[in-house]
Amino acid sequence: MSPRPPSGSTATDAAAVGREQTRQRVIEAAIGLLTRGGREAVTTRAVADAAGLQPPAIYRLFGDKDGLLDAVAEHGFATFLATKHVDPDPPDLIEDLRAGWDVAVEFGLANPALYTLMYSEPTRANSATFRAGMEILMGRIRRLAAGGWLRVDEELAAQIIHATARGAVLTWLSLPKDRRNTALLTTLREAMVAAVTNQQPAVQDAGPAGAARALIAAMPEQTTLSSAEQHLLREWLNRLAADG
Repeated sequence: MSPRPPSGSTATDAAAVGREQTRQRVIEAAIGLLTRGGREAVTTRAVADAAGLQPPAIYRLFGDKDGLLDAVAEHGFATFLATKHVDPDPPDLIEDLRAGWDVAVEFGLANPALYTLMYSEPTRANSATFRAGMEILMGRIRRLAAGGWLRVDEELAAQIIHATARGAVLTWLSLPKDRRNTALLTTLREAMVAAVTNQQPAVQDAGPAGAARALIAAMPEQTTLSSAEQHLLREWLNRLAADG
């Protein structure tokens, strides 16, 4: 007795699984070519040959070569995201910042061609996986801010952290191997820490009440607000401070 053919939904599911497996095989083939020969080695024909497919299959799966490269970059962001350790309540916020920076740099040094592709197009910042990684970074930054450690605004802090990590990776990769000195990485990391954090927390007591008390103490030194604005702000801050 011949087997019963799969139902419509089962056949559709099987086709979707098969398509995703083929898509993943193509991405892995492209990453292999990228790693061995750089971006120029990732041609549609070369990727199709490495994946055991005909070139038209690449267009059906990814639209064009740019779509394939975007998919490779997205895979890179997902791989990078998987390396990140998230501690919602780290014992040392500054060390947590250092550790996160080190993870980013180590990933770039271990995957130079993939890392360069990931950050070569500004539009890739729209990637859902990239945004998930940014949320992890912004969580670190918000904890620093809440603890009174942050010396710049949160957006600028994120830009400094990203810029120093990328700069460290790309500078290291551009140097001949005999000129690569790990002190470069350490120095850039510590420059980042000094740029975005205070040596001592500006807020001694974590939470809104402590932040309010710190701001009340600094009020006489500022001249940006008018007297009326200062009076209203002080009233609000006093209420917050009283809650602590």
